Amino acid sequence: MSSKSNPVSRSGRFSSGPSQQVEDYGQSVTFDYRLWEYDILGSIAHARMLAHIGILTSGEAESIQATLEEIGSEIHEGNFRWDRSLEDVHMNIEAELTKRLPVGAKLHTGRSRNDQVAVDTRLWMKDELLELIDELVALQRALVALGSRNDRVIIPGYTHLQRAQPVLMAHHLLAYVEMLDRDLERIVQCYDRVNVCPLGSGAIAGSTLPLDREFVARQLGFTDKEGRPRVTRNSMDAISDRDYIVEFCSHAALVSIHLSRLSEDLILWSSTEFNFIRISDSFTTGSSLMPQKKNPDVAELGRGKTGRVVGNLMSLLVLLKGLPMTYNRDLQEDKERLFDTMDTVRSTVRIFASMMPEIAVNAAHCKSAASDPLLLATDLADHLVLKGVPFREAHHIVGATVALAEKLKKPIDQLTVSELRSIDPRFDGESRKVFKLERSLASRTMTGAPNPDAVRNELAKWDSVLAKKAKCLTA
Repeated sequence: MSSKSNPVSRSGRFSSGPSQQVEDYGQSVTFDYRLWEYDILGSIAHARMLAHIGILTSGEAESIQATLEEIGSEIHEGNFRWDRSLEDVHMNIEAELTKRLPVGAKLHTGRSRNDQVAVDTRLWMKDELLELIDELVALQRALVALGSRNDRVIIPGYTHLQRAQPVLMAHHLLAYVEMLDRDLERIVQCYDRVNVCPLGSGAIAGSTLPLDREFVARQLGFTDKEGRPRVTRNSMDAISDRDYIVEFCSHAALVSIHLSRLSEDLILWSSTEFNFIRISDSFTTGSSLMPQKKNPDVAELGRGKTGRVVGNLMSLLVLLKGLPMTYNRDLQEDKERLFDTMDTVRSTVRIFASMMPEIAVNAAHCKSAASDPLLLATDLADHLVLKGVPFREAHHIVGATVALAEKLKKPIDQLTVSELRSIDPRFDGESRKVFKLERSLASRTMTGAPNPDAVRNELAKWDSVLAKKAKCLTA
């Protein structure tokens, strides 16, 4: 057995401390140390509340606050020694406080590590979510800027990775702006559910002491838009709830999937076969063997890291699925999944925002690819529809026309009027005018289509909207 017995975390119920093997297995300070700043903030608010209700004197609360701030400065400067035998960040800070200030032993009055870790995690997440919101807006702006620089570039749109219909590259990029905006909305909603204070719930059933939970909530900024305190309403739920973590990791997984899809497009577009874009040297790497290679590693890593984010979500769901009420030590396993997801998603969003300005578009090659007349086969069917032909019949007629062009080994737009009329007599001289790319895009005037004027309006709208969002975030 260990010769040490932690006086803070082990009560008089135990005659000795845990074995070294158990200490090593159960400790979490190697990863939850990053909550230290929020643990200190929560402890200061709790001390002020204890003074507010008369458990501590104002002088004792002030001394506790000063000592905690002193400890915080040492941690910030890297001069604090974390002790794994004290299990976690909470015990390390409390033990150091008590060692320096005997009255610090009063700090844990009415508080459990169960509600302590819940409030620390929520405080940490609030700050991280605000940073992520800012970073998502920056990525949206980078995508809009890339689209604006290339607002006249036409590319083939794809379904089943086969050329389908022509679109503007800016329209394609704006699709990701829309996806990210839904992500942004979900993250903002997640923030609202994180912004509830669990402190005061104790280990499971609150406290017989007259704790003022609303006072603590105000101290820590758990308030609504009107400044009213927001506290959890059920002590058992408050300490065992990890929904807000699962919710974030779910939203983060969807962000990652969106970035993975963007990665796949960038990887394809930068290939020799597509040659739509060139990513700068700063965001690509070479091969250790083949000197000619230029690999889109950042995009590939973004695609690859999606797996770990999705895996973290699955790990959390499995962790929670069989737990009885209320707190169980299994819940310690949520931190690494949460931390890794936040770190991974934020770093990916940041680097993608930095990469977008480093992408050059090969407009000439894009135009060449978009000039494939088969991209306008549906336009030819629409031309027949306007002549009164039912669409299913028009679809069949154009399919036969494509087959004829293949048989004659000539592009469909080079078929003569007589060759067209050999398929259907309703074709005429106007039918061949369908195969004008700019005319095709200009005719797509419905909301949401890649009409050049509409796309430029969308770019301008997003530029304005995102500039206002960015200004609000920095205000």
